Amino acid sequence: MMQSVYWTGRVLSRAIRNGLTSFSSAAELNVSKKKHPYLVSVVCGFPKDIANGRSHKGQFGDDAWFSTNFNNADVIGVADGVGGWRAYGIDPGEFSSYLMRTCERLVRMGHFKMSEPGDLLAKSYYELLEHKKPILGSSTACVMILDRSESIMRAANIGDSGFMVVRGGRVVHRSHEQQHYFNTPYQLSLPPPGHDRNVLSDRPESAETAEFKVECGDVILVATDGVFDNVPEPVLVAEMRRAQALEGDAQRLQAVANSIAWMARNLSFDGCYMSPFAKSARQNGIDAIGGKPDDITVLLAIVAL
Repeated sequence: MMQSVYWTGRVLSRAIRNGLTSFSSAAELNVSKKKHPYLVSVVCGFPKDIANGRSHKGQFGDDAWFSTNFNNADVIGVADGVGGWRAYGIDPGEFSSYLMRTCERLVRMGHFKMSEPGDLLAKSYYELLEHKKPILGSSTACVMILDRSESIMRAANIGDSGFMVVRGGRVVHRSHEQQHYFNTPYQLSLPPPGHDRNVLSDRPESAETAEFKVECGDVILVATDGVFDNVPEPVLVAEMRRAQALEGDAQRLQAVANSIAWMARNLSFDGCYMSPFAKSARQNGIDAIGGKPDDITVLLAIVAL
């Protein structure tokens, strides 16, 4: 059983501006007779440019996400299109969106291995490479598969999107950034013809993988770097600790996701804030301060029974 709801950044920002204190959303619910753990997942996000950026199901600006299931598997994922392609007339959001949409379709068709999220990511990427009309660009990505029958979560992460799992108020699992050098993450790419040597392109097999048991009440955050670059880990943990007490209540979980996304959004435009991104820049010899304006995607899930 998997339940998921989502909010677009534009709708949420309007709700907050209007002083609304309660949220409602249509929920997708698939009922299973067996008493296996499942994910209750919610999503909130913002494009960097709220006025002109994409903000609809599956995409926030150049970020993309999906949440679906098949038989005994719940599958979630995020991707972050590399914005630098815009300078070459290429839409960075097309690559990340296609990658996540294909992952979702492959899962719904049962064309994936429950034990290999990296293989799901690879199949999506190689299908993108074979598309009749080239979908140019680059993207980071993180995909997680919950095997409900075994209570095992498996993850594959490439680049600086990632996940964090909180249990009992502390971090028990977290992905690690993959960087070639500062602010240059590992990425899946399809460059324009003749530019192969000038573009970083990592194989999906380079993704960091993880496998661990989950317990009822575990809170799982899957997010793009717009979240991790702007919100310190202790603050994220405090928010996720609030979610832990919600026992799978999707609407209240949504409020926590909204809070994290809105916080990341506000801090990203704070020019006087010593953000995680600014601290990392200083560790790399760059005199920086302030948040990092970026698209924001928060996919928050809780393991329920």
